[in-house]
Amino acid sequence: MTENSQTGPSTAPPASPAAVSAASAEDKQGTAILMICGAALIFAMMDGMSRHLGAAYSPFFVITLRYWFFVAFVLVLCARAPGGIRAAIRTQRPWTQIFRGVLLAFEVIVTVEAFVRLGLINTHAIFACYPLLISALSGPVLGEKVGWRRWAAVAVGFTGIVIVLKPGSGVFSAEAALPFLAAVMFALYGLLTRLVARDDGAMVSFFWTAVAGAIAITPFGLREWQPIAAWDLPWLLLLCIGAAAGHMLLIKAYEMAEASALQPFSYTQLVWVSIFGVVIFGETLAPNVALGGVIVVGAGLFTWWRSRQRERAARGR
Repeated sequence: MTENSQTGPSTAPPASPAAVSAASAEDKQGTAILMICGAALIFAMMDGMSRHLGAAYSPFFVITLRYWFFVAFVLVLCARAPGGIRAAIRTQRPWTQIFRGVLLAFEVIVTVEAFVRLGLINTHAIFACYPLLISALSGPVLGEKVGWRRWAAVAVGFTGIVIVLKPGSGVFSAEAALPFLAAVMFALYGLLTRLVARDDGAMVSFFWTAVAGAIAITPFGLREWQPIAAWDLPWLLLLCIGAAAGHMLLIKAYEMAEASALQPFSYTQLVWVSIFGVVIFGETLAPNVALGGVIVVGAGLFTWWRSRQRERAARGR
């Protein structure tokens, strides 16, 4: 027997409500981090499937089918949310919501085309600069103050991109503009999402992301319609299910923890993409691409750390 069992029940005071609340928040954040990592794995798998299908079919056709499934998923979510679909439609910024939804749809098209032309690893090594672009564009788009440290991080990050695009590496070409264009589009989409969040709830933005994107891309997808081989149907189905599962994990994760606390873990997608690219698609992780990717990610993590510092300082004041 232990000493406590000999002397009767423990006389330790009960945990304070604040301690219980802190432990609960920590548990939620840990669960949210696992969800973000799971979403990153799913999105990396989707990138691989998108590359496979994009090489055999028009990216417009593949993404159109994916968006139709996405719309069905979002409508089910909105119907179950308070206020239903009618509440999800109501937006204070309709034109901004429509533009950001269309922008994301065409960003996905550009990214899939980059996967086919450049491969997963090279595309993501360049695309990883989008957090730096968000920092650089947050001034003109949102009116935020961008300090010299963030500008320095942006400069370092773009140095990493130059290293990735080292002449003779096989990446330095006009096609390398595709992942950079996709990164610019995704950064602008992220900034517009923050802008509409000032007036609209998350479910409203989610609804308009799906519906506006689907409406914009469907005419292009119908024009590129083609028969699907029987052996590609499972991949297409997995791609659609993966999109729904990945977005569901993101929604749940951001309900449990702050986005700024979760952002660094989204970079695990780059790790999975590199593994899939080498093992499944026979891509080569060139030293300059690895070094440049590390620099870009490191600069992105620095901008995240700086924004966390500013938030803490603002709360302290």
